[in-house]
Amino acid sequence: MTSPQLSDPSASPGPVPVPTAAQQKVLDRIALQRERLRARRAARAQAMALAQRDAGTVGADESLALRAAGFARQHPLAVAAMAGVALVAGPRRLVRWAGVVLPLVMRLRR
Repeated sequence: MTSPQLSDPSASPGPVPVPTAAQQKVLDRIALQRERLRARRAARAQAMALAQRDAGTVGADESLALRAAGFARQHPLAVAAMAGVALVAGPRRLVRWAGVVLPLVMRLRR
């Protein structure tokens, strides 16, 4: 048993029923919602494409400052947490740890 196709007008057995005013309001709301969803999907796809393009511009050959700024933009909570730990630790302890960590980081960069 085959079902009639919805896109084929010749498959329809009779005249198309005309919706009532209430039904037409519902159909209009559905059409508006579908259009909003389409626009939202398009905007999201465009934003994701821009984000991928922007994320691809900062590479390994960029300066440390540019990479740090990119990291801060992508991970603001992690940067805030690190700043909080730095404030709690104090300047003396930070200088001591920087003396230990910076040579290790510089060796890894080579």
